[in-house]
Amino acid sequence: MITLYHCDAARSFRPLWMLEEMGLPYELKMLPFPPRVFAKDYLALNPLGTIPFLIDGETRMTESSGICHYLGITYGPTPLMVGPEDPAYGTFLNWMYFSDATLTFPQTLVLRYTQLEPEERRNPQVATDYAKWFLGRLRAVEAATANAENLCAGRFTAADIVIGYALRLADSIGLAKDFGPNVAAYWARLQQRDGFRRAVAAEQKAGNEQNVAPRVR
Repeated sequence: MITLYHCDAARSFRPLWMLEEMGLPYELKMLPFPPRVFAKDYLALNPLGTIPFLIDGETRMTESSGICHYLGITYGPTPLMVGPEDPAYGTFLNWMYFSDATLTFPQTLVLRYTQLEPEERRNPQVATDYAKWFLGRLRAVEAATANAENLCAGRFTAADIVIGYALRLADSIGLAKDFGPNVAAYWARLQQRDGFRRAVAAEQKAGNEQNVAPRVR
């Protein structure tokens, strides 16, 4: 049984969404955010104290987009993956890496310096600068969705899942108001997917059952 450690609306939503799209059985363990502060025992399992953390037999993984790739390859075949034989393979891989390194990283600094740091350490200028950085990089998604429903290969893939989470994070920290029209429409489409809705429902159900409150936004 796959076990996924998850915080409400955190990067671990990527593999949670992937699991739901693939219909795989899993156990979801909820932690308060950030777990390295509020769930010290978790450090014995994952010394980084980060989320996600996936256990699958002997496999241990901490990178959200990498976990999605792992699930697709290990438990496929699935149309969520794009293989080397497909002309869209390079584009697919680029989005998979772009999702966290380019789109999520600047948002973590916005989140940190507007919500997570003690009041005296919060820094509106840092938050504003990195919000602009994120929105500048988001132009790539705006262009890619100008004439396409999805990012690559002419269908919904894991690339849409990992980029979709970056849009969910942006929405949760108040940046969605600055989405371009194509990104806004794309994000609206993603939220209508049954897999997305099941992942949100699973997150809420597990949080309630395990008495882990959602992060205050």
